[in-house]
Amino acid sequence: MESPQSSVKYYTSSRVLKNTPHLADMLNARVMYQSPRRPHFTKKHAEGVLAWGYKASSVKAERLAQQMKLPVVRLEDAFLRSVKLGFESSPLGIVLDRGGMYYDPTSPSDLFKLIPESLNDQQTARAEALIIQWRHARVSKYNHCRPLEIDYSAPYVLVVDQTFGDASITRGAADPERFKVMLQDAKARYPNHKVVIKTHPDVISGAKQGHFDPDSLKDDSQVVLEGRSIHPPDLLASAEAVFCVTSQMGFEGLLWGKPVYTYGMPFYAGWGLTHDYLNSPDSRCAVSLVQLVHAALIRYARYWHPERQQLCEIESLIDWIAKQREYRSAFPPQLTAERFPRWKKPFIEQYLDGTELVFLPRHAAPPKDTLYVGWGRKDHTPRISVEDGFIRSVGLGADLTAPKSWVIDDLGMYYDATRPSRLEQILEHEKFSEHELARARTVQQRLVNEQVSKYNIGNDAWQRPERVEHVILVPGQVESDASIQFGSPHLKANIELLEAVRERNPEAYLVYKPHPDVVAGLRKADQAQQRLYALCDAVILNDNMATLLGKVDEVHTMTSLTGFEALLRGIPVTCYGQPFYSGWGLTTDIDPNARRNQKRSLAELVAATLIRYPRYLSRKSGALCEVEQALDEIAEERAWASEASALTLWRTKLKRVLLRFKRF
Repeated sequence: MESPQSSVKYYTSSRVLKNTPHLADMLNARVMYQSPRRPHFTKKHAEGVLAWGYKASSVKAERLAQQMKLPVVRLEDAFLRSVKLGFESSPLGIVLDRGGMYYDPTSPSDLFKLIPESLNDQQTARAEALIIQWRHARVSKYNHCRPLEIDYSAPYVLVVDQTFGDASITRGAADPERFKVMLQDAKARYPNHKVVIKTHPDVISGAKQGHFDPDSLKDDSQVVLEGRSIHPPDLLASAEAVFCVTSQMGFEGLLWGKPVYTYGMPFYAGWGLTHDYLNSPDSRCAVSLVQLVHAALIRYARYWHPERQQLCEIESLIDWIAKQREYRSAFPPQLTAERFPRWKKPFIEQYLDGTELVFLPRHAAPPKDTLYVGWGRKDHTPRISVEDGFIRSVGLGADLTAPKSWVIDDLGMYYDATRPSRLEQILEHEKFSEHELARARTVQQRLVNEQVSKYNIGNDAWQRPERVEHVILVPGQVESDASIQFGSPHLKANIELLEAVRERNPEAYLVYKPHPDVVAGLRKADQAQQRLYALCDAVILNDNMATLLGKVDEVHTMTSLTGFEALLRGIPVTCYGQPFYSGWGLTTDIDPNARRNQKRSLAELVAATLIRYPRYLSRKSGALCEVEQALDEIAEERAWASEASALTLWRTKLKRVLLRFKRF
């Protein structure tokens, strides 16, 4: 938690605050816990005592600050906080205020000093661009809700309720009566509009209290009580005006270019941008929207990028949050899932973040005629199938190594050539932008230069024999694997593949590499192993596939992913089955798939296979990420594995193996 690089330090009387992830890094300071019962008066050179806003816990912080003769420095969530709600995730945006707090108009908050400051042309342009980005990305303080089409069959204005007793109401110079005034005013100003009251779902259910009585309003034809969990931009985008007491939605209404009426004194009121029920404090003057935006979103707040693990600008965090919203909305809100092994369960929940998974009881049959999530290819439909991705991990999947990528296919599965998969549909029907193709070429070059393969393990021991003219690599596969069962119509065994390759290439030097799971003893060995070895000129057990591909002239395979990795390196590939990368004009196909009619470039194949189709999971953020981030983390993990001691690696593997025998 402490940041040794910084000489700045703060004290806190809250262990929760002390242990807030990345707080010290966001403050660029050391955060040190100090009990208010036994303060150390000899400690010096501290900036102050941290308190979280004006919560009850801040009283202890104020007492400690008084005892230590230090100022109170208050923290709060920023106006762009996170994807999930506060109880589910730590903040990615915070504000630090030495004068007070933005929601207390009587305090000398730092924000109130920043808002009137003049901006130069560069700052103005940045704030203007940020407003456009905010709208385009459709972000808010919290960003967990799915997109929702709003239709009230009439123009509407938005009235924002707040939870009864919210501290921002009383500190914002308001009271419960102000909500009644607000509603009456909204109805009077917009008599021909629907008045949509956005209230908390718990208020509608009766679990919490708001400021409007649903029973008294149910017969009012002008009023719509909206208690669903709706993302604020979905309401703001179509609203013709916004009415609020102190809610942040008023500020966001300004960002959306809406007329905003306030009935308290929130931080954005009193600057000539809103229609205010209260008189403005003498300290507030007329400013532009870009001044308010620059102060509140750029100058006042600090942001943490969960993948880069460092401070960032708000624009970068908006891009990341917008992408997370896209990921979270790709699948239905709720799905049934088969019983996954215990070690896989946390990963499936992360890969399907945004979807509530209901796991079947032990030995329960899959539901009939209901979409559900299951591992691999099964005959049962409808089904969303999950499998390892093409850049999976630093280590074997059968060894329980955490998966860096999985594919989640709602049509079929990429290795099942008997029916279309989502990947096949992308390649057969979709177009790719120049930006995607440029990304694909960059990713391809990285995979080659950094020698990345599916599992990223092995050494570089084998050397190509001198005076050998033509070397063909034949990658072995697990013969019970579904990719052979469903992707290779005729050849079903490694011995059959080697016999076919030898027959077609009698003079070639054949190199056979058994599947890593077989070599590790984690999967069943070939039945005809001795005869199989006699057909080839060399058997390679432990070499890294990426380095091995640089020493051969061709790859012949049934359906192995090695064929795809060879294409990335410009190596000719002959397919005896129908793997996902065959049939697009890039391989020699012994038995072509009749459904695949498009001719695709290598960049298009890479864009479909590595950018659009899989999902990647960041170890750093615990959230879904792009392929580039996954490659960055794989490089770091490979470096760690190469430097770690044998004992450390053994302990890591033991922890994974022990999980194999447990079920959730």
